[in-house]
Amino acid sequence: MTPVPVEEERPRALLAGASRRWVRALPWAVAFLLCVVLLPTTIVVLTADYGLNGGVASALAVAQAAPLLLAVVRPLQAWYVVFAADVAGALALLGVDFERRLLWPFPPMELVGYIALCLALGLRERRRTLILVWLATAGANVGLGFVAPHGAGAKELLLTILGGVALLLGGVLRERYEVQRRLAEQETISEAERGRRTLLEERARIARELHDVVAHHMSVITVQADTAEYRLAALPPHVREEFTSIAATARESLGEMRRLLGVLRNEEAHGELAPQPGLAQIGQLVEATARTGGPVEFTPCDAEVPEAVGLSAYRIVQEALANVVRHAPGAATRVSLSVSRPDDGQGGERLTLLVVNDPPPEPPAGPLEAGGTGHGLVGMRERVRLVGGTLDAGPLPDGGFRVAAQLPLTEEDPT
Repeated sequence: MTPVPVEEERPRALLAGASRRWVRALPWAVAFLLCVVLLPTTIVVLTADYGLNGGVASALAVAQAAPLLLAVVRPLQAWYVVFAADVAGALALLGVDFERRLLWPFPPMELVGYIALCLALGLRERRRTLILVWLATAGANVGLGFVAPHGAGAKELLLTILGGVALLLGGVLRERYEVQRRLAEQETISEAERGRRTLLEERARIARELHDVVAHHMSVITVQADTAEYRLAALPPHVREEFTSIAATARESLGEMRRLLGVLRNEEAHGELAPQPGLAQIGQLVEATARTGGPVEFTPCDAEVPEAVGLSAYRIVQEALANVVRHAPGAATRVSLSVSRPDDGQGGERLTLLVVNDPPPEPPAGPLEAGGTGHGLVGMRERVRLVGGTLDAGPLPDGGFRVAAQLPLTEEDPT
């Protein structure tokens, strides 16, 4: 079998992941500037000060300066060329007679280019590679010190010291960037998981509440079917059998539903026995919010609505008022409920729910709940989706907040 060639990953330039364009172009600009400055400077210094042959000096200058452009994309490959050129230049200077005051084995312009290259290596390569590069630099520096034309001294170790500092600095910056990137990724994952968990918890809560609503109706059906033969006189035998079958099916369905939804009740939920709230209980929410110090204007609605719609409306108002208490304490709030029909005449009646609060009189010192998830709107949207309605929630230009929901009162809604 012929092996499938694996496409080599294209190397990325230094700072290629930066969000700003000028930051991405900065490594190329620095490398080009160093190349333009160091190339003629190296030729002039090697020929005029050190007395090296012009052709040799030019070749060394190109080999020491030009790879700095390659270092933006492949710093390790550029280091191979520059390191070999620097060592070759030191050996070439052994054949000429230069003044004792001049640096050897690496002239000043070579130090500048090599330090910039080490910084690029530190920003790109791993810690093990950086250690090997520094050991190779120190080894070459010490080895050349044994053949120094004017005797070895501390200044001959400048490349080892400065190169090590540049490698360390680049490595620290790279690892710091990696840590920040991983933290940002983890925060993104945690936020997504927190939102998903909040959504699942709200769905489980809705399922438990629907169980109570549906269980009530099915219990009524069972009782009516069981007592039909006592309430209705002279029922034919086949009609009695039909009522008996209806009661048995209702009891069986009710038992299956309780077994399936029983897993949704956690250990803390011991089976709520109180009736589920609806439109009639929203006034109690308004009164409780008003007692916290913020004026609340309430426009009730006495219309008969399905239990699922009433429960969803109650929970949406409950969450909206809780957010007012948390984030805008003392703000004036308006809660209104009304039943309307779309202007276009299509679709059935809808329950319109509106909760609007003004900006708080004073900016809150901080959140009232340190452990809040910040996902209250998730539950609202899930409640609206349950009954096929719509939700519009968001800040107002004056600094307040608005929650508007439309919940259809019929099974089919064109929206």
